[in-house]
Amino acid sequence: MARQTWQIALIFAGTLGAGCRSELATKQERNVPLSNSTTSTNRETVRRLFEEGMNRDQVAVIDQIIGADYVDATGERGPNAFKQVMTRLRTAFPDLSYTVDDILGEGDKVAVRWHWTGTHRGPFRGVAPTERSVTNSGAAIFHLRNGQVVASALETDRLGFLQSIGVVPASELLFKPSTPVK
Repeated sequence: MARQTWQIALIFAGTLGAGCRSELATKQERNVPLSNSTTSTNRETVRRLFEEGMNRDQVAVIDQIIGADYVDATGERGPNAFKQVMTRLRTAFPDLSYTVDDILGEGDKVAVRWHWTGTHRGPFRGVAPTERSVTNSGAAIFHLRNGQVVASALETDRLGFLQSIGVVPASELLFKPSTPVK
């Protein structure tokens, strides 16, 4: 899988704002373990982001979960940056549905592995609709502060996605053995 951002096919990345500090960061700096309840709450927050915010398109949930400090790959900030990406995806894949395959957390970080399915029924990044069914997988690590996502790092199968919408030939065509020239 290639490193991705939410800018393309569910891709997003963010950073913490300079100088932002929280009780969670202070505890980590002092090597004080975060409580299991914080870890559990953070996992549930990320699961809610996928199930309610992304699958059910509940923008109020995205407003609650994505922090104002969140910055996407284009420099856009806050919940609106995240919602813009989701709008582009829903326009191209109106039946978009995520499945959380694994979710693990430790302290203020939550790792999630997912796959999504959808039908390419609208334009996406200059590619006309193909009506093809698409399945794409990915994984991300979310950083939460005070119950909100403030940063993320994402990996997704971009090659598989581009092959599934027909932009790139299938692997068997790309990597077929060459025949010697006589």
